[in-house]
Amino acid sequence: MRRLQAMIVKEIWSLLRDPKARIVLVFPPLMQLFVFTFATTLDVSNVQVAVFDQSQGAHAAELVQRIEGSPNFRQVAYLHSTAEVERAIDRQAVIAALVIEPDFDARLDRGEPAQVGLVLDGRRSNAAQIVNGYIAQIAGQMNREAVAQLSGGGVEVTNWFNPALDFKWFTLPGLIVIITSIAGIAITSQTVSRERELGTFDQLLVSPLRAHEILAGKVVPPVLVGMFNGTLFLILAQLVFGVPYTGSLLLFFPSLVLYMFSLVGIGLFVSSLSMTQQQSFLGAFAVTVPLMLLSGYASPIENMPHWLQPITYLDPARYFLTVVQGLFLKDLPAGAVFRQLWPLALIAVATLTAAGRLFRARME
Repeated sequence: MRRLQAMIVKEIWSLLRDPKARIVLVFPPLMQLFVFTFATTLDVSNVQVAVFDQSQGAHAAELVQRIEGSPNFRQVAYLHSTAEVERAIDRQAVIAALVIEPDFDARLDRGEPAQVGLVLDGRRSNAAQIVNGYIAQIAGQMNREAVAQLSGGGVEVTNWFNPALDFKWFTLPGLIVIITSIAGIAITSQTVSRERELGTFDQLLVSPLRAHEILAGKVVPPVLVGMFNGTLFLILAQLVFGVPYTGSLLLFFPSLVLYMFSLVGIGLFVSSLSMTQQQSFLGAFAVTVPLMLLSGYASPIENMPHWLQPITYLDPARYFLTVVQGLFLKDLPAGAVFRQLWPLALIAVATLTAAGRLFRARME
């Protein structure tokens, strides 16, 4: 235990003795949290749309006014022919053009649902689909109100887990997973290669420390750094960004520890393979990008090709992302958390075992 304690203290001091290194441990992840939270918005705002109103009635005018009053649209351009609609979309003057049919007002007056046409710029597919959702919501709400006035009925919409549909409630828990991953692998991937470059790796070989003690000493500091960053992000998410945390802290921290162990195993494996810190950096980058893309943060796993989906089961970020988002937004029960933790524990054991065997092989 004394040798192990000395090794852990030595690794912690190697991380903290350099003032620049201390700043790198906390400041870049903190900056990434603030920048990415606003940069990865799923909202589309300040866009320009066009309207081709063939009805010229009161209901059509009200629909246009609702669109103009939406904070998502900067300006509404009025067009007078199909040719103008084509030119506006072709020149990218607008991202969408709303075409109101001539019988729009007449159908609403009879209590019948009325349809409108929407021409979207497919070159900006993601933004166009979001604009489509905005306009469809406005038109659908007006349709329901008009029909409800005549029939006495209506539809009440309730958004569970995110009542205000605030994008930060969805993106920020995922960013905690992603930024913790980047920092954890980046720090760990430099440990062994840094020893080789500084010439201290040979001193470890002739020291009384055993291989598993050296390995354990290199595992603990990155885990502690990850725990600190994860705790800091958890606090800032609530106090600064207003994202509620509805789950149990007793479930969050054990999940974070298991996740950090799985990341440290990956980082140590990369570091043991590398001879220089530059190789470690490139290896960490090669591992981190697939880790993020396959986690389900950028796009749902269900939307990925069928042959790619089984590979995501090897990604520890997939399981921790489910846990963090569930604990933040819907008070994920302990049983559901444990169903995500046992694969995470298997990945941690597998990565640490592989890193340990490679590390011993490099020491011989």
